[in-house]
Order: sequence, then structure tokens, then C-alpha cells
Amino acid sequence: MQALFIVLGALAVLIPGLFIVSMFLPATVKVVRVRAIPASLSEVFDQVNVLRNWEKWSPWQQSDPMMKLSYNDKKSGEGAGYQWISRNRKIGRGSVTITASRPNKQITIEMHFMEKKVTKGYFRFEPSGRGTQVTWSMAMEVGRYPAGKIMGLMFDKWIGKDFERGLENLEKLVK
Repeated sequence: MQALFIVLGALAVLIPGLFIVSMFLPATVKVVRVRAIPASLSEVFDQVNVLRNWEKWSPWQQSDPMMKLSYNDKKSGEGAGYQWISRNRKIGRGSVTITASRPNKQITIEMHFMEKKVTKGYFRFEPSGRGTQVTWSMAMEVGRYPAGKIMGLMFDKWIGKDFERGLENLEKLVK
């Protein structure tokens, strides 16, 4: 009986504590990774701007080589997009669309995961002393609710590793 009171007491402190902490957490989470790639701006930009090229460097497609892809009619630049379906629960199904493309400067994308979560992101390309500095960024609304905000704390850890792997693959591809 005493153990039950201890557990209930701990929950009585933990649950309101998590709720209070979540009030101070952001409703939007962001992941950013940067990598210097020893290749020209145009080489790196083209690998990202042409969506079929993502098959060669995307960390998610390497996680599931059996992923089914279907592409829109537009192959590159603004309006280009594709949809995926994966049996891997981590990847699931979704789509990506290029919403803006400024040659050799920036590509803005919108991704839909599991047909629910919408993320907006970009790839920024800047000349660097050793080639091109690529910044890959993504932001996602996690909502006002405590559970979403607390899960948002893990977003950088979960997605950040994929971004790092993708940028590493991109570098290997253009070297």
C-alpha cells in the first residue's frame, strides 16, 4: 500500500511538472545542419534541385531501398515533387515539394510525413573557401499541447542524424 502512495505521489508531482515545463517550450522546433562540400555551387545545387538525384544521397532512401517513389511531371525547381511509401515505420509515407528555387542560392521545400505532419525547410548554398557550404534546415509545428512540445525536444536528435548522413552522402556524390 505504501508503494502505491509513493507512485501516486510521484505522478502527482511529475505530471503537473511536465505540463508547467512544456508551457515554456516552443511550438515550433527546428533542425539545422551545415557542411562544407569541396565542389562547385552548381554541382551541389543541381543534386538537390533535381529531385530524382535525391535517390543517390537521401538518408531515408538508403534506410529503405525498397521504398516506392512516384514523381510529379516537373523534374526540378519550383513545383517539382515526389511521393514515397515505405514499409519502414520510421519513414512511412509522405511527399516532398520544392516550393521555391533560386539557382545556386536556396531551395525551399515542404514535406508531408505520414500525411499528417507538415514541415518546411530549405537548403542554402554559399561559396566557401573550399567549395560550397550547404545548410539544411527544417522546421515543424509541434502544437500547443504538452505531449507534442516534449516530443519536439527529440526532433533534433532524431532528424539531425539523418541530415548529417544526407549531407555526407551528398559530399561523396559530388567529389
